[in-house]
Amino acid sequence: MRKKKNDFEEIFLRCDAKKKPLKTLLLLFQDNLFRYFMSVVFFVIKNLPVWILPLITSAIINEAMNPRPETLRNILIYFGIGAVVVIQNVPSQQCETYFTSRAVRDIEMRLRASLVRKLQHLTISFHKNLSSGRIQSKILRDVDNIEALSKTMVTNVTQSILNILVFAAITLLHSPLVALFFLLTIPVAAFLIRGFRGNISRTVSDFRKEIEHMSAGVSEMVEMIPVTKAHGLERIETKRINTRLHEVQEKAVRTDTIQTLFGSSSFVAFQTFQLACLCFTGILAYKGKISVGEIALFQSYFNQLLGNVSGLLTLYPTISKGFESLGSISEILASDDIENNRGKKRVTEVNGAFVFDRVGFTYPDDPSVHVLNDFSLTVKQGEYIAFVGESGSGKTTALNLLIGFHFPTEGTLTVDGRDIRDINLTAYRRHIAVVSQTNILFSGSIRDNIAYGLSHVTDEEINRVIDLANLRELVDELPDGIHTQIGERGGRLSGGQKQRIAIARAMIRDPQIILLDEATSALDNVSEHKVQEAMDKLIHGRTTFVVAHRLSTIRNADRIVVMKNGKCVEIGTYDALMENKGYFYTLAKLQEK
Repeated sequence: MRKKKNDFEEIFLRCDAKKKPLKTLLLLFQDNLFRYFMSVVFFVIKNLPVWILPLITSAIINEAMNPRPETLRNILIYFGIGAVVVIQNVPSQQCETYFTSRAVRDIEMRLRASLVRKLQHLTISFHKNLSSGRIQSKILRDVDNIEALSKTMVTNVTQSILNILVFAAITLLHSPLVALFFLLTIPVAAFLIRGFRGNISRTVSDFRKEIEHMSAGVSEMVEMIPVTKAHGLERIETKRINTRLHEVQEKAVRTDTIQTLFGSSSFVAFQTFQLACLCFTGILAYKGKISVGEIALFQSYFNQLLGNVSGLLTLYPTISKGFESLGSISEILASDDIENNRGKKRVTEVNGAFVFDRVGFTYPDDPSVHVLNDFSLTVKQGEYIAFVGESGSGKTTALNLLIGFHFPTEGTLTVDGRDIRDINLTAYRRHIAVVSQTNILFSGSIRDNIAYGLSHVTDEEINRVIDLANLRELVDELPDGIHTQIGERGGRLSGGQKQRIAIARAMIRDPQIILLDEATSALDNVSEHKVQEAMDKLIHGRTTFVVAHRLSTIRNADRIVVMKNGKCVEIGTYDALMENKGYFYTLAKLQEK
């Protein structure tokens, strides 16, 4: 039986990635220990030339300086050994790269998959507080940084440590005195890291945050292009983004400067050490403590050792970036702001009867403002309810409570007699269809957008809802019919056409509950008429909630709930409310002017 892979989300929930990034990274490698081990094995085989060739060089020099009858034979043997050791580097390096890539790419893929999965389970409140640009930066740039960190740890760090240990061990066998000299590099490296760690970590963190803000700004700029061009604000928008880009540039320059100073300081320190090593071994050879061949051996090893120690130091900025990115994505993976459906009842059927019982709602970041206050309403199965009122009166909030995007902070909301808090929202929402003022379509065909999320929909079913949604004329005019590509976010369609596709998407799901949030407010009269006809077919026989801006569109509502300051101030049919000449009557007369 295949072993179940560790859940990355659970790892981030258990381990504070911001405080313990190394422990978090090690936990991410749990499922790839075998690949990591094989990578090390093949690195050892691949790296044999680096370890053995200095020994061969030293032996050949000593043979040449002390000729014997067997000297020529020994030199040829050394050559043969060296040739075999060098040639095997090709297949062993391929194997090392294969296992390293498998381990690192697996972590990269699973991190992105975990982020995408977690984003689907986080609440609407979380998504409102974290812009799409910042989310994209975390999924793309931060995971890239973690991938670079993983590769660095598997290849550079592990291999450098192995090299240092091997060089030190062989040197110790030849000359403990020279080995002691080698060990002096460790406190120098520690001193350099300690001196630069704070500045590097701080500049890397500042640069990452600036990149996130820039990504969010660019994302907003792209969305605002139609508005920008419509008002001739291209120069102002360009200047705004350029300001952000200059801020990123300044952070980047500071980061590069600190890292360069760190690298150059390491270079100077270790080149000085290497020169000192050459002089030290030369003196030892002069005094007869070591052979001339061993000077070449120690110089080669010390050069390699310093190269690996220096390499570890120059990797510190990459490691710091990776650790910072681990903390960054933990803002998503370790978040507990999720819709928790575990243990909740999975509803298989929804009738569509609702009761708002003295419901109050406030947002967590501003609890003093009551968006809904002491709101009560009983809705029967199949009833058509319209919410009207000024902006900010609580209409859309009531719809969001019905969808389960938020829960009441006071009172209760029940669905078919069950508290909405106690039911599995994923199962419940399969019985709901939502059509909003600005429906989101994705790049693809008309068919793809209508059948979104449904895998077994026939063309006959698609064509049936196209007729019901008043889309037949549009589809027949298109060269590829229902398979016509509509462009990014439906950019090739008009507002009314987008709305009718959204209604067709709702119809094909055959929902029991319909929620329409000002679905016709941004349309012209002709488009509104067509969309209204499609909506009338959609809501027939279903429990329907409509947030309406144009009061003329809700004449057929069973009841109209008139809201003001989060409260229901009137309720009744259109004709009854007009006869009453209350707040609704005032709103209707204002629209007639």
